[in-house]
This record gives sequence, structure tokens and C-alpha cells, in this order.
Amino acid sequence: MKAVILDGYTTNPGDLSWDWLKEKCELTVFDRTPAEKIVERCTGYDIIITNKTPLNKDTLMQLPDCKFIALLSTGYNIIDCDYAASRNIPVSNIPAYSTAAVAQLTFSFVLELCNKVAIHNTEVKKGKWSECKDFCFWKTPLQELSGKTFGIVGYGSIGSAVAKIAAAFNMSVIAHTANPAKYADVKDVEFVSLDELLSRADIVSMHCPLTPKTAGMVNKDFLEKMKSSAYLINTSRGPVLDEAAVAAALKSGQIAGAGVDVLSTEPPSEDNPLLGCENCLITPHIAWAAFETRQRLMSILEQNVSAFLAGKPINTVNM
Repeated sequence: MKAVILDGYTTNPGDLSWDWLKEKCELTVFDRTPAEKIVERCTGYDIIITNKTPLNKDTLMQLPDCKFIALLSTGYNIIDCDYAASRNIPVSNIPAYSTAAVAQLTFSFVLELCNKVAIHNTEVKKGKWSECKDFCFWKTPLQELSGKTFGIVGYGSIGSAVAKIAAAFNMSVIAHTANPAKYADVKDVEFVSLDELLSRADIVSMHCPLTPKTAGMVNKDFLEKMKSSAYLINTSRGPVLDEAAVAAALKSGQIAGAGVDVLSTEPPSEDNPLLGCENCLITPHIAWAAFETRQRLMSILEQNVSAFLAGKPINTVNM
């Protein structure tokens, strides 16, 4: 069979190998594929592998040879899964590969917001410590996590991993989820309404999927219910935040700070309102990008392709 990878660079910028796939298929790899080239580059291929390059109904209608779509991601909103199913084209995603990595970045934001490591490192390198009359100094108030309340919105695999880390810091953990009864046996986590979570949490961390209900969920009303001393973390999906509302809340002091790894448009436009907020930490969608995380992704992709070739597709999201 023939396989094409439309946007392989972010998954494998050269530190991993596609050789395993070359042994199974006749393979073509593109680092990136612009919209106008999608149909041309997919024509004649049985297997299409994509991360963020979309395959909508109009595109798939022009690709009669397509038999399998393999994602390089957990999310699958870029694929018209219903149309693919009508053509009996399985769509397989990469589930739960980045749980540990996303939880780790969540606390990278938390620790930076509370300890301001980067600011103090910069000041030391400028010579400020050398000039100091005392044995230490700090440029900004510092905070302990112990005893504070960590609020988790969305309690899936990542949310539960974050809860364990928060508990290890001796924090009280509260969570809001659509189905709290499912977690009746979970210890050390209190499941509460969203309004109660926002009123109590010192840190509000978003771990919900992007759905019509959660798009723009973090809006003016949401932010007004948070403590003025609270921090907002988003490592879920960019459109979960109303970015203009978050920027306004940050600039007015309605909330104390934020850390986001995802934005509504990526790369962001120069006028994205969060870019102008000094108390907002922004990383360029890197939670999933650790070498070990991408190795795990590649391993699951290999399983998905092998299963399809054996006639028993796995991790399908449309069948």
C-alpha cells in the first residue's frame, strides 16, 4: 500500500525515524502541506497520515483511493469523520500518549507563577544579587502551594494526573466534571459545581475537551467568579478561552495571572490580546513535544497502521 504523511515535521523533526513505516508501505513524507496542495499530495494514496492538516468532506470526495486515515494527534476535529465512516474509511487517533507530559507542563506554569524562577535568574545574571546588601532578595511576592486549593475543570486522564501532582504538593484538590458519579470512588478529590470551584480555587486548570459547550467557556462571567488572587492555566485547547475576556481580566487585576500552552489560532496573529499581557505565560503548544512523548506517539501510530494492514483497525474514532 501507499502512504503519505502530510505534516510530519512537528512529530519528527529529524530525531525519530519513519523507517518502520517504509518497511510496511511505499511512503512519502512532507514536512508541511498547504491547503491548496492537500488533494494533489493525497491523490493515489491508500493511507493518509496527518496531524493538523484538515481532511474535510470536499477534500475526501476527491480522494477515491483513500482507505485509512491515521492521525498524529489525539484530537480528530480536523477530519470529517462522519463522511469517512460513510465511505468505510477508519480514522484512528493517538489516545492518551501525552498525559504525563501535559500534567508536567501544567505544573511548570504553576511553579513559574508562584516562584518566578525566570525573573530571578535574569536579575541574578544582571548582577543584582552581587550588588545586594543582604544574602538574598526577591523581585516579586513568592507563594507556597501547600495548603492552597487546586481546581480542575475536566477530570479525564490528564485531569486525574494533575490531581495527583497537586495532592503531592499538599494542596486541596477540587474538580468539576460532567459526570461526577463516575468518580465516586476517587479519594482526595472533591467534586463540585463549576461555580463553587471558581469561587474556591487558588488555581483553575482547564483539562476539558473542545466541544460546542466548552468553546469560549472561560468568558467574562467565568472569570468574574474567580478569586482576584487566582491563576488560570490552560493546556487543553485554545478556543476554550475567550482570549479577549482573559486579557481584560489579566490587565484589570480581576485574576492574578495565567499560563497557556494553546491559543485559538496557531501560530497566533500579532494582535492576539494575550500577547500583550505581562502576567500571562505563553508557550508555543509544547506540552506534547518532549522526545519521549513523541516516541510514544510514534509507537501508537505504528500499532494503528499495523492493525489496519491486518484488517483489524484499532483506536478508531468513527466506527
